Amino acid sequence: MTLRVAMIGHGFMGAAHSVGWRQAPAIFDLPDRVEMSVLVGRDAAAAEAAARKWGWSESATDWREVVTRDDVDIVDIVTPGDIHAEIAIAALAAGKHVLCEKPMANSVAQAESMLAAAEQAAARGTKAMVGFTYRRVPAVTLLRDLIAQGKVGNIHQVRAAYRQDWLVDPETPLAWRLQKDHAGSGALGDIGAHIIDMTQFVTGLAVDAVSGTVQTVVPRRPLLDSGSGLSGTAAEGYGDVTVDDLAIFTGRLAGGALVSFEATRFATGRKNALTIEVSGDKGALLFDLEDLNRLRFYDRTAPSRLQGFTAILVTEPVHPYVAAWWPAGHVLGYEHGFVHQAADFVTAVCTGAPAHPTFAEGLSVQRVLDAVQHSAAAESAWVDVHEPTTVSMR
Repeated sequence: MTLRVAMIGHGFMGAAHSVGWRQAPAIFDLPDRVEMSVLVGRDAAAAEAAARKWGWSESATDWREVVTRDDVDIVDIVTPGDIHAEIAIAALAAGKHVLCEKPMANSVAQAESMLAAAEQAAARGTKAMVGFTYRRVPAVTLLRDLIAQGKVGNIHQVRAAYRQDWLVDPETPLAWRLQKDHAGSGALGDIGAHIIDMTQFVTGLAVDAVSGTVQTVVPRRPLLDSGSGLSGTAAEGYGDVTVDDLAIFTGRLAGGALVSFEATRFATGRKNALTIEVSGDKGALLFDLEDLNRLRFYDRTAPSRLQGFTAILVTEPVHPYVAAWWPAGHVLGYEHGFVHQAADFVTAVCTGAPAHPTFAEGLSVQRVLDAVQHSAAAESAWVDVHEPTTVSMR
């Protein structure tokens, strides 16, 4: 059997997903073949060029027609967030398996409608998954496994930050990520979603309540003429930035542990610095995406003369995903998470295994994002995540 994939959108994430779809069948022994059938974009020439570059068999401009085609089995959504819900719901109704980039939606209501569609589709054996790709960095998966094995003991505190600096220059053009109607929110939803999901993933605990603030540092920017990835050229005139540039918030996990979260595009000198540190009564674990093949572990149960953070080089065949790749010490990179994601999704589709993160997990992140925004609007009052309009002075 062959699973035929249609990708809706391209650009930066489209390139990363394309690498995943192209490499997964070559690296992993997948249950079925994978065919990169069609890439969809609004501009016919740009879509055709992207399809040719990344190895898609054809290109198209009408996603509505593509998601109903009989020769499409999987729909991969890498568009801006404002149309995630519409595409995902239509694809699931057409019987297609859906992989949707994070954040799952631009609002809780959209995410809830997506989950309802996914639950209906699941009864027919159709899979839906959210693309929180950093879960599939081997060191992050290992971090989760070690916590589950009790290596840090009872969790006391988590520190999670995602820091970038690509907006420090006030003349950086007004890309779609800076417009609320397309992106939903700014640093909070774009990169803050990653650290929320990673915290819940590695600890196995939900974020129950939050208190935070958001800020727009540069309120107006040059209009965008053309762009690629996180860069672009400016056109004449200026427009309003309608999302946050940075978000800083505190969370409380189920069980009581506190989490400090920071999501910013104004951390000068930080290019893609995602870090998470989990501290417990038996030890601590630290991951840094800018050193993604290493995990640092502090064993508080060791003799005092041996205590100290130890670097674990996560390149051994016994580590998650690594056996499919190179000999020990031959490091992996950013793109490998997308290969692991494609392999895991195909395996779930073929075997019936769960496809994590599910749309329910995506909705849980959306509710945290929504609660942070409510908290910021209420002068940083504590907001219960599952009742996002309820604020309290905890």
